Amino acid sequence: MKQYRRQAGVLLHPTSLPSPYGIGDLGHTAYHFVDFLEAAGQKLWQILPLTHTGFGDSPYQSFSAFAGQPLLISPDHLKELGLLFDHELKDAPAGDSAQVDYGTVIPWKHSIFRLAYNRFYERDGGDPLKQDFARFCQEEAFWLEDYALFLACKDANDGRSWLDWPDMYRSPSPEYKEELKQLLQKEAGYYKFLQFIFFTEWGRLKAYANEKGIQIIGDIPIFVSMDSADVWANKELFHLDEKGYPLSVAGVPPDYFSATGQLWGNPLYAWDAHKNSDFSWWISRIRTQLKNLDILRIDHFRGFDACWSIPYGEPTAVNGHWAKVPGWDLFDAISQALGDDLPIIAEDLGIITDEVNALREHFGFPGMKVLQFAFDSTDENAYLPHRFESPVCVCYTGTHDNATTLSWYKTLPEHCRKKVCAYTGTTDEKKIGYGLIKAALSSIATYAIYPLQDLLFCGDEGRMNTPGKATGNWSWRFRAQDLKPEYADTLRELTLLYGRFD
Repeated sequence: MKQYRRQAGVLLHPTSLPSPYGIGDLGHTAYHFVDFLEAAGQKLWQILPLTHTGFGDSPYQSFSAFAGQPLLISPDHLKELGLLFDHELKDAPAGDSAQVDYGTVIPWKHSIFRLAYNRFYERDGGDPLKQDFARFCQEEAFWLEDYALFLACKDANDGRSWLDWPDMYRSPSPEYKEELKQLLQKEAGYYKFLQFIFFTEWGRLKAYANEKGIQIIGDIPIFVSMDSADVWANKELFHLDEKGYPLSVAGVPPDYFSATGQLWGNPLYAWDAHKNSDFSWWISRIRTQLKNLDILRIDHFRGFDACWSIPYGEPTAVNGHWAKVPGWDLFDAISQALGDDLPIIAEDLGIITDEVNALREHFGFPGMKVLQFAFDSTDENAYLPHRFESPVCVCYTGTHDNATTLSWYKTLPEHCRKKVCAYTGTTDEKKIGYGLIKAALSSIATYAIYPLQDLLFCGDEGRMNTPGKATGNWSWRFRAQDLKPEYADTLRELTLLYGRFD
């Protein structure tokens, strides 16, 4: 990370942006947010995974490790392309809602996407948009073909998990797979079309941010969803039985936060198969992400040294064991393919061993420091800024998994609240988020990042995710009027004060 200057930025997923269509998208308000970042002297915009979410709407459980989130497509862009008309958008979900209602947004968006696709499908092959689409499909075929066919098969099987499909769909022979491509050609084309539109929009937004000197920090989970094109089309790369069911699944062991651990349910990788293929799937995954992002945060980095392996069917994560992972070989292969100076941030929170630290440090990946963890007691700990040993780290006030700083502060014991106030010089409880932002900016960490909720004084209503809570996550949105110019002015002054803006 030594090649980067001291910089600062904001954590905000695009679904949280304002829009007239019930969920944030890559339209005009995304560009306005970039303008706000520029005015505030911010050089970083961190987002969550951009992937196509599945059950539960979590960006960490998606139908593909490569595909983009269709819900982020802007209907206004489809109007500009002549694929939608104003009267077709009149029944959009409540645009000014402070929460995304996925149960309403998903069917509505796909209804208008179908209209747009049908018009696109009928266009002449010489249409410039169709020519661009053909180029996209050719360039991205290595993942796009399986992804589109997977979702077309899912539609043909009433949306069920692929494990519940008939054998001919669940494990098609190469010959039948080709037959399915012909049989489901138009339906698969719909999903290819959405990916084409998504990545067109995303590429333009990223270019706009980059022109203003703002880099995008993206995010990927270490594991993929069981119900995904990745597993369905590459069964040999995962720890599965002959019928495709996982032999073991991922999670974390019991700890201070949970007596039964966390049972995530993701299939584990068949690492020998990955090694035998020179880690080609992983190299493609990282290469694709870095084509669409400037910096990449990898979630649960400790899983590249050893992962908690739980026998499939266990009701909790208690009866698992640590299974070694060839992380050194993996990142050696990625480095050889993509270059030694990989712009990767390692999420190294939780119980981290010396082996995990050695792996991270060897490849020069900065870890994370979360300030909310610094004040759980009045004792000294490694998350306090004056205890940071190296600038090769990213300092956060909190993350998408934390309560907002204001909500967190209100739950602290009185003696901890006093330490927070004394440490940050904050006397107004409402502004405690700014106190932690100042602490992050003043630290030696190369990057300082804070959720937008901390800039907007959000309480409980602003929480993005509560780990272990099955529903009601990933839905927070801010309103356009919340992003006041004076907030940009204040943040710019602080960023300049602590040498993070030139």
